[in-house]
Amino acid sequence: MKRAVVLMNMGGPNNLNEVKVFLKNMFNDKYIIGAPQPIRAMIGSLIVFKRLEIAKQNYKELGGMSPIVGHTKRLVRRLNKQLDADVFYEMRYTPPFASDIMPKLKNYDEIYAIPMYPHYSSTTTKSSIEDFIKVAKKYNIDKKIKTIDSYYDNPLYNKVIVERIKEALNGEDSKDFELVFSAHGLTQRTINKGDLYQKHILANVECAKKELEEQNISFKKIHVAYQSRLGPMEWLRPYMEDKLKEIKSKVIIYPISFTVDNSETQGELVLEYGEVAHELGIKDYRVAKAPNHHPYFMDAIKGIYESMK
Repeated sequence: MKRAVVLMNMGGPNNLNEVKVFLKNMFNDKYIIGAPQPIRAMIGSLIVFKRLEIAKQNYKELGGMSPIVGHTKRLVRRLNKQLDADVFYEMRYTPPFASDIMPKLKNYDEIYAIPMYPHYSSTTTKSSIEDFIKVAKKYNIDKKIKTIDSYYDNPLYNKVIVERIKEALNGEDSKDFELVFSAHGLTQRTINKGDLYQKHILANVECAKKELEEQNISFKKIHVAYQSRLGPMEWLRPYMEDKLKEIKSKVIIYPISFTVDNSETQGELVLEYGEVAHELGIKDYRVAKAPNHHPYFMDAIKGIYESMK
């Protein structure tokens, strides 16, 4: 029995030339911008035009590529040594796309597509799975694919969240800090249509709180905030910049939407919001790492894969 595991994520530029590809593909996704074609293409082109140079500059500060690329490759290499399956990865908006890896999968008996999104959303999970299966149908292997919608309540996944928070504490007293779980924003309109994302985020925070309590880790306060909003529409609140204005002491930010560090964690949270925190007079502002290839996260993926068999 030949098995393949495919880790699915949004992606990020492998180099500065791919920044435009990333933005163009993302803002042409019907689940990101709900307008019909050709209106969606026009809106997407306008956003890309406005954001391209700013985005390129941001990626330059991150070394010319998204951190998601290196972290994902390391995760795949390590999982290949632990699973009784061959592990691949594919990205929604940058190479390798589903169409790039599908020829490699056609001779496998079972394919386990695991989204790197712990929380279900049409904008991430549904978009990635639909695209993957659409491409698989061209190779007549779509019936071999098994998927999972969410795993935010996985115990090992929540253990790695707490481990990353402990790393950020670096041995200091947690009672001196406030903790902010920062989630990627989503339009309120999407949530009003029944998207489960916000419910899953808040449920994940409760799971992480429980794990913190079990390890006797207490913070001054624990908050939830949303980052990365775009355009004039109403997005999930509270916004990260507003939440930072409430912080009265040292603060640790945990990027709860993300399993792998990327431009939103290393660029937006570390650099952009770090500057906001400095301007607000927050003297100690720390951003915890995403799970990346932490052993607990690899064990969580292994368990998820085993349960899907």
